[in-house]
Amino acid sequence: MAGNSSRRGAIRKASSKKGATAGSGGRGRKALEGRGPTPKAEDRTYHAAHKRKVAADKKAATQTGRAGGKSAPGGPGASRGGGPKGRQSGQELVSGRNAVVEALRTNVPVTAVYVASRLEADDRTREILTTAGERGYPLLEVTKPELDRLTDGSVHQGVAVAVPPYEYADLDDLLDAAEKSERPPLIVALDGVTDPRNLGAVLRSAGAFGSHGVVVPERRSAGVTASAWKVSAGAAARVPVARVTNLGRAIDTLKQAGCFVVGLDGGGDTAVGDLAFATDPLVLVVGSEGKGLSRLVREKCDAIASIPITSDVESLNAGVAAGISLYEVARLRRG
Repeated sequence: MAGNSSRRGAIRKASSKKGATAGSGGRGRKALEGRGPTPKAEDRTYHAAHKRKVAADKKAATQTGRAGGKSAPGGPGASRGGGPKGRQSGQELVSGRNAVVEALRTNVPVTAVYVASRLEADDRTREILTTAGERGYPLLEVTKPELDRLTDGSVHQGVAVAVPPYEYADLDDLLDAAEKSERPPLIVALDGVTDPRNLGAVLRSAGAFGSHGVVVPERRSAGVTASAWKVSAGAAARVPVARVTNLGRAIDTLKQAGCFVVGLDGGGDTAVGDLAFATDPLVLVVGSEGKGLSRLVREKCDAIASIPITSDVESLNAGVAAGISLYEVARLRRG
């Protein structure tokens, strides 16, 4: 600006004038690259998240050393801490003291034993802890909320075991078991029973009254899940379950093997307690509570039997009906 030439910096001194310069030759290339993406908070040493991560790692290392060096109060070999966040895919969690004891007694493959913190000890829990320690099963002490989550809120009584998926038997295996027992075959077939708790109840009754196995179809039928294990009180470990593609063809196979087939239905020709051939090789077919026996299965039965009940009750569920019928058959066979 004219008249203001004395302002500092208004006139460049001749000695400070910059002339043409050569290229940098790549000397400033690194300065243009930047520092890359912003690191996570837990990776920044000055951040609070990093300090929390370091503290958590130290705590986990301490718990791992404690688990490997000595037993936790829950029992021999038990590890302390929150336990695993979940179980491996494909595994079933068998919960409840009776179910777990029976699973261990029958040498079911166990991948882990879960024990709730501050578990009230009794004869069953002591047997569970002792067996798990002797066989070297991973014994994990978890909180009750964590065990509730792992067992989907079932009544676990503070113990559970993780087992591989259930291995179903073949139809011939049931007949072979009857031959080894030197008793006439007694088999229960389920037609359209979709509630695993009913299947568990049938397995429990089958084990109590000497049945050689249970037959279920692959489709529209309950399988041996954790719920069935729980209700069976461990009988699922002792009573084989055969899964067949078609129940009608399976019934034909059993008839060719010399079995009489009796279907259970409210409008039966005779009472279960009056079966004429209860002492012969026998297959009891139990339908669902609502629909009962399907038409094709009903036509394949040699006889239809019923359980006398009062008119105030419309029907019995599959588990109860199978239990009563198996008891009557066992009574007739003893007589």
